[in-house]
Amino acid sequence: MKERLSFYGLLTKLGPGLITGASDDDPSGIATYSQVGAQFGYTLLWTMVLSYPLMAAIQEICGRIGRVTGCGLAANLRKNYPRPVLFSVVALMSAANVFNLGADIGAMGSSVALLIPGTTKLFTVVFGLVSVLPVLFVPYTAYAKYLKWLTLSLFAYVAVAFLVHVSWRSVLGATLIPRMGLKQESFVALIAVLGTTISPYLFFWQASQEAEEVKNHRGDKALKHAPEQAGAQLQRIHIDTLVGMALSNVVGFFIILTAASTLHTHGITNISTSTQAASALAPIAGHFAGELFVCGIVGTGLLAVPILAASAAYAISECKWKTSVANSRRKTPAFYAAVAVATAVGLTMDFLQINPVKSLVWAAVLNGIVAAPLMAVIMLMSSSRRVMGKFLVPRHLRWIGWVATAMMACVGVGVFLTW
Repeated sequence: MKERLSFYGLLTKLGPGLITGASDDDPSGIATYSQVGAQFGYTLLWTMVLSYPLMAAIQEICGRIGRVTGCGLAANLRKNYPRPVLFSVVALMSAANVFNLGADIGAMGSSVALLIPGTTKLFTVVFGLVSVLPVLFVPYTAYAKYLKWLTLSLFAYVAVAFLVHVSWRSVLGATLIPRMGLKQESFVALIAVLGTTISPYLFFWQASQEAEEVKNHRGDKALKHAPEQAGAQLQRIHIDTLVGMALSNVVGFFIILTAASTLHTHGITNISTSTQAASALAPIAGHFAGELFVCGIVGTGLLAVPILAASAAYAISECKWKTSVANSRRKTPAFYAAVAVATAVGLTMDFLQINPVKSLVWAAVLNGIVAAPLMAVIMLMSSSRRVMGKFLVPRHLRWIGWVATAMMACVGVGVFLTW
């Protein structure tokens, strides 16, 4: 008999999918959406509608892999595929993660420098330490429930849209009718938007967190070994992912809309400083726009950077060992060493002469380029009986997952052809 959860029970169990969706709107996402809105106005709003079912499908597939097998993506690759495949996937994801992590930390440091006199590099190092210490010293179960609340500042972008003049007819048309030029800047913007919504680090994070749920809840087992739990758990993963990804895309939609309505309409089409990005919030915050922008960047950075570091650590340490963020440093030293190394390498980026706002956008572009091959591997895993047993991913999810993979690949090719 299948176990069923009530609606209230499902809401109380929202976790991996919700946190994954919330962390998707990290500083890189805020910068990318702001730049796209400033540069193209409302033109690319349709991408947030199109990407929602695609990202929800691929994230649900990753969650299913983690729950069915009780292992993260890298551990499943190690058990079922040749080593070159494992090492190639982990190398691609880790490179994208470290660059994204460094860009996010640098953005946190540079944004605080808007408000507090001091050296940006010092703020950057402080935020690097503050972001990674919870992973190193606080058990996952103790702080995961608080991560959900760090996203509230993002709803300021939603509020701004109702305080400024918006041509809602134009917004509706741009949302429902895809339009895009065939020039280089259009393809770069598109791969950046897709890369910051359908991000490689989220694939590994959600699969690993579903595996963590198995380890941390008494009585829960991998579905391959406890098929009687499948009904309730797969239902929860489905709703959890839909809610989390909806949160991510609604916020992303309104960041683009807000930047288009406040920056693009006033002739600011290229964001190169945090001050320019913060000015999008002036209609709601006035002279406090900088403070509100800093809250958004720091809040989402504190949410995303530990996930970026931990997802890279999962992938690297799972290449050889069993690992868990809930275990102590003594039990899983490789995992925590990987977290520290990923953060340290990411921090070194911030001591290079790279514009912090531009680096956020290019982090999204890199994620978009790396995503396609990783998604192809994930799709093959999800339809493998050796990996999934009798819990193969449903046909409709496989179709959507392959469409998402093909689209990411085509846009990546478009970027190179128009370079």
